[in-house]
Amino acid sequence: MNLKSRKQRLVAEINITPFTDVILVLLVIFMITTPLISQSMLKVKLPQAKSGKPVESSRQMQADITITNEGVVYLDEKLVTKKELKERINIMHKNNPELSVILRSDKFVKFKDIVGILDPLTELGITKINIATTNEQ
Repeated sequence: MNLKSRKQRLVAEINITPFTDVILVLLVIFMITTPLISQSMLKVKLPQAKSGKPVESSRQMQADITITNEGVVYLDEKLVTKKELKERINIMHKNNPELSVILRSDKFVKFKDIVGILDPLTELGITKINIATTNEQ
């Protein structure tokens, strides 16, 4: 018997099947969670109004301020203190003098908390302030 002819060659291939399985699972996870992340806007119970109209403004010239029932303030869904809010809005207003602000406030927020947000905005010279409401039924 000739042993040299029967010698097995070394297989130098990488089995990528488990790797592709892991990648596909990650892809499915990201496909499921991405819409949930984009829909994670802060939930507040807006007050109702009969005269409410939709605001037509480009997203580039708009700042969204949200006040929760507990009085916690968010700027574009990021938690901020009132001092940070004023500083960031000031920077945004300097970069864009046509800045408009949409104030989303829970209907049970104390009026002093709303005034505490509106007062610095008027000090900075922001005149385009809209208060978000829902339509009264």
